[in-house]
Amino acid sequence: MDIECTDRRIGDMEILTHEVTAWTRRRNDDEKKINWKFTRGKADKKLSKYYV
Repeated sequence: MDIECTDRRIGDMEILTHEVTAWTRRRNDDEKKINWKFTRGKADKKLSKYYV
């Protein structure tokens, strides 16, 4: 999103909302996927010190 949408200062909340909505709609229409690289196992290992 930073590169495609919010790569500049947007000083107005209405414009920001419009830009993010348009970006989201475009991503959904194109059926873009997220390639997660942080697996559950890696998260458990990295964050285990915070678990009770």
